[in-house]
Amino acid sequence: MRVSQAVGRTLVELGVDHVFGVVGSGNFHVTNAMVAAGARFVAARHEGGAATMADAYARTAGAPGALSVHQGCGLTNAMTGIAEAAKSRTPLVVLAAEATSPASNFAVDQDALARAVGAVPARITAPERAVEETAAAVTTAVHQRRTVLLNLPLDVQDLPAPPPDPVRLPAPPIPAEPAADDLGRLVELLRTARRPVFVAGRGARSAHARAALGALAHRCGALLATSAVAKGLFHDDAWALDVSGGFSTPVAADLIRGADLVVGWGCSLNMWTMRHGRLIGEGAAGVQVDDTPEALGRQRQVDLAVLGDVPTTADAVLAALGAPVTGYRTPEVLARLATGGRWRDVPFEDRTGGGRIDPRTLTAALDDLLPAERVVAVDSGNFMGYPSMFLSVPDEQGFCFTQAFQSVGLGLATAVGAALARPDRLPVAALGDGGALMAAAELDTVRRLGLPMVVVVYNDDAYGAEVHHFADAGEPLDTVTFPPTDIAAVGRGYGFTAVTVRDPGDLAGVRQWLDGPRATPLLVDAKVVADEPSWWLGEAFGH
Repeated sequence: MRVSQAVGRTLVELGVDHVFGVVGSGNFHVTNAMVAAGARFVAARHEGGAATMADAYARTAGAPGALSVHQGCGLTNAMTGIAEAAKSRTPLVVLAAEATSPASNFAVDQDALARAVGAVPARITAPERAVEETAAAVTTAVHQRRTVLLNLPLDVQDLPAPPPDPVRLPAPPIPAEPAADDLGRLVELLRTARRPVFVAGRGARSAHARAALGALAHRCGALLATSAVAKGLFHDDAWALDVSGGFSTPVAADLIRGADLVVGWGCSLNMWTMRHGRLIGEGAAGVQVDDTPEALGRQRQVDLAVLGDVPTTADAVLAALGAPVTGYRTPEVLARLATGGRWRDVPFEDRTGGGRIDPRTLTAALDDLLPAERVVAVDSGNFMGYPSMFLSVPDEQGFCFTQAFQSVGLGLATAVGAALARPDRLPVAALGDGGALMAAAELDTVRRLGLPMVVVVYNDDAYGAEVHHFADAGEPLDTVTFPPTDIAAVGRGYGFTAVTVRDPGDLAGVRQWLDGPRATPLLVDAKVVADEPSWWLGEAFGH
């Protein structure tokens, strides 16, 4: 057995069941070793796409992801996706072959690349330590929620390795319990709050956290909101405000602003989630609960920072509270949520006309057409608020939001990874025309994998965010606008069924595809109204 084979087999023994990548000479053997051990290899058309697929798979499946890339250029091609994963604390192991001769064309400082984007560098150093070092990389990824770059030097990969013993991950760390003083202060704040709001973030994306926060909110009369990455967590709760921040409806934003206590549960309360602090009303107390010390107070000064696991802390607070109180859960608030808690309920002037469809009209119609059991992935751009807020999702696993790095072009690959993690749901990729064309090569991956995916392209023939941001300055916009592109034709070239949508009547093609065998993926080239910025755009450029 070679070192590359020992590494690949160990990864699979430790729970890595999918590996994404583009295979070259340097990562050929380790990838094949993983497949031989039982993992599924998903070949992407570009390493950047493969990295985001692995990231989205890990987020949605709740299992460690793996990315396999060639030395040097294979790794650099993947760096944007790796940066997104690292910033999002995704448990991901990047297997990167490594040139060992400084004279090699492929030689780069791969450790420095990892550190530059917040990933953890590691290396296989010797045959007798290959299994141990592989296990350490997976342990760091899973138990510390980190993206780990595991370098595989070419001159070590081919050395004979001793027969590996069976391995397993060590037991997970015991969930962090809050200090008694912090717990007491949080209990007292909740006892005295009259209008509490909970904002759940990435650290609360679990069934245990949802149940614990739901029970605690019921006891103390709190309204429930999420950050964008946790959208869907409280989907079925009548007291949910959906996403807090720039995506909030006017009613939701007003209710959050009216809170006298805002508690972030596994949520950084950053500028996006709190609208640069404007959603924290004057005199309101701010609390942050997180199991990562460096996350506390990093984005915003709070009145109380509680180091603790989210569900463990919520359960402890619930046990210490007394009888239920009404809090913010009044009939008046419930009535407001029933009529204005969702963007679908907010009236708007339909601007469809002149061969272009209003993106709100488009997305609301798609929400009605598409099955409720869906997993939605959204790219970045002026359009992104429409699918994020007009398309409902059944739970937090129904929404995959790779926006920690704010890169355009990750949405399609995100949808692929999420689709493979949840094959029981219809995958929906919502893209702008810029992101769709950046990632067009992965349309081949969608078709090749046989995914019954719906790809919706909000096509305004521009980088719309820049158009609307700079339009009032009177500067030329030639650098961010483009001649019309028939993206439906591009989709057909990759083997998609494709429809062009200019008004609601054109969506009949979507219904026809949904009613059929769905033997090919569907691309919707939606020619959207381009003369109006999305409502969240002012927030996005307010930093």
